[in-house]
Amino acid sequence: MLLTIADVLPQAELEEIRAMLAAMRFEDGRASAGWSAKLVKDNEQAREGAALSLLRERVTKAILENEVFSLAVRPKALTPLIFSRYGQGKHYGTHVDNPIMDGIRTDVSFTLFLADPETYDGGELVIETMAGEEEVKLPAGHLVAYASTTLHRVAPVTRGERLVAVGWAQSYVRDGAKRELLFDLETARRNLFAQSGKTPEFDLLAKTGANLFRMWAEV
Repeated sequence: MLLTIADVLPQAELEEIRAMLAAMRFEDGRASAGWSAKLVKDNEQAREGAALSLLRERVTKAILENEVFSLAVRPKALTPLIFSRYGQGKHYGTHVDNPIMDGIRTDVSFTLFLADPETYDGGELVIETMAGEEEVKLPAGHLVAYASTTLHRVAPVTRGERLVAVGWAQSYVRDGAKRELLFDLETARRNLFAQSGKTPEFDLLAKTGANLFRMWAEV
């Protein structure tokens, strides 16, 4: 599933986060890449320190509290967020994410866009799917989540600066198709409740969704 989620961060908070990042030191992004990804990675990322730890905690909290993210990803754990910037000419060539990061199995990758799209050209996240390439460039504060198993790249930035937070989630439900089924069931259950309230049909959907999650969850 490739899923975009709007307004994970509100505008006022985005401005504060951008100001915090502007005051931080950045380093070569290849420091966090696997041996083959180092060959195609050309960006910068915020350097470790107390300020970065506080920013990670703040943004991670907003992501985990987002209801759509929670229902679609079923996160068991997240890796520490990486705050990356791409100036003019910077890019990240085709790669697949490492299967294990910081002791966490990477089931779902996600990018939270922090720069307004009109402030830079290029910099699209390009994800390879069975239907072809999907280009993603979202408004600031919006997030895209997608399977960590996919090949993907970041197109070169030709003007301005691309600023993002990226991370990976281990899900309670390893299989992406099963996560999608659970998400669809929960969406249908909530829509039914909005239309008709708590009906026998609602209860049956609730039972089915809960029992499937119980069956598939890895704890």
